[in-house]
Amino acid sequence: MSNPVIAQLSQRRCVRNFSGESVKPEDLDLIQRTAQQAPTSINGQQITLIVTRDKATIRRIAEIAGGQPQVATADVFITLVMDFNRTREAVSLGGQEQVIERSAEGLMVGAIDAGIMLNAIQTAAASLGYGTTPIGAVRRDPQAMIELLKLPKGTFAVVGTTIGVPDKGKMAQVKPRVPFASFALQEVYDAKLVSEGVRSYDKTLRQWWDAQGMTEMPSYARATADYYKQVYFPKVAASLRSQGFEFSDTV
Repeated sequence: MSNPVIAQLSQRRCVRNFSGESVKPEDLDLIQRTAQQAPTSINGQQITLIVTRDKATIRRIAEIAGGQPQVATADVFITLVMDFNRTREAVSLGGQEQVIERSAEGLMVGAIDAGIMLNAIQTAAASLGYGTTPIGAVRRDPQAMIELLKLPKGTFAVVGTTIGVPDKGKMAQVKPRVPFASFALQEVYDAKLVSEGVRSYDKTLRQWWDAQGMTEMPSYARATADYYKQVYFPKVAASLRSQGFEFSDTV
């Protein structure tokens, strides 16, 4: 493919095995500065990065995330924090009282902006030869992350990402996706096409796992059912409330 950006994005994969080499400080700085240019709603800049290089702290984050080895062995861990503490300062400077963190829209804004910035971090890291994996399990025990990172009211750890030098001998294959026609719908939502795509992809992913000799891995339907039959991170709402967040349309 002639376009190097599209070629890189098309080959995106989670990297869970690292060589043990360090991320160069100048590269890490460049990744962070590139991420800061990601767009945020109303230019509120309500995302803060907490960059962890201390190995003991990274191991603690791995424990909080359920004992994930790809976290424990990463050279760098970046936590993306929804930060309405920063915007509260701006709102106060503007002579008003902030209420957005007590609304459903505020939670949407923070989560969306964190996702956009996560993509920027991972894309920048990959362009420099590093591997990453997004880690949603920072929400498995939100209070532990709050205490570990000393997060003030109005902030919440939304997601994290590992960064490290990939072990090229253990690189994962690019995982297939649902059929494109059931993903990029034209003009209106087509529930029938989506349903057909799910059934087709369930077979495709099963075949993909089997071809790699990973027959123990679940199919798409089984894996999704195992998670979505339950609220698998059941401490999020209580932790959000303790940080001053609510889910409402009126305040």
